Amino acid sequence: MKDESGKQGKKGKIKVSKNGPYIVSGETPLAEHEIEYDVDGNPCKWQEGKRFPSQESYALCRCGESKKKPFCDGTHARINFNGTEVASTEPYLNQCESIEGPALKLTDAQHLCASARFCHRAGGTWNLTMQSDDPEAKRIAVEEAGDCPSGRLVAWDKKTGEKVEPEFEPSIGVVEEDSQAGKIGPLRVCGEIPIESADGAAYEVRNRVTLCRCGKSLNKPFCDSSHLER
Repeated sequence: MKDESGKQGKKGKIKVSKNGPYIVSGETPLAEHEIEYDVDGNPCKWQEGKRFPSQESYALCRCGESKKKPFCDGTHARINFNGTEVASTEPYLNQCESIEGPALKLTDAQHLCASARFCHRAGGTWNLTMQSDDPEAKRIAVEEAGDCPSGRLVAWDKKTGEKVEPEFEPSIGVVEEDSQAGKIGPLRVCGEIPIESADGAAYEVRNRVTLCRCGKSLNKPFCDSSHLER
């Protein structure tokens, strides 16, 4: 990330603390993120809501029980929260499957799904990928994959062999409420923010991931849609 002078600016970091919160450093921007729906009720766009004041570092709740959400208030210690991390540190490409369309390839790591449902519009990302010789189908397929907050889905241009990703500044979005599902959502981490586990191991740096903040995920620290079952 560069500032207006062209010099490399601060890049934030997320440290997963043992049975405790996410410790975020580097003045990483934090805001509420909301899902916008189309006329058919399908998620179609992310909207930024309230921005939180800038801080050099802050702690975000991971147990789901803080009274100061999205920030930690120490409740994890009182309830003996078990935040044991089980997610793989293997690269995404070692964890996904792929389907081949005429102009796009779609890779899919289903266990990363945060159930944001952007992939449902216009017949679904998978069908659109198979129809990607049609420019409109290709455009929507790429858009839907890029809106997938967890990075489960990634579109690849078969002509160049390159993945097609939206451009994000490093930031964290608090999915405060999925109004259609009636539940709070995960933390939407954008822009290649490094994430370090409690034992010091590094997860693959990715453009899009979702971190669990309900405390129930079976793929900690990442979201696995368990918030919808609370």
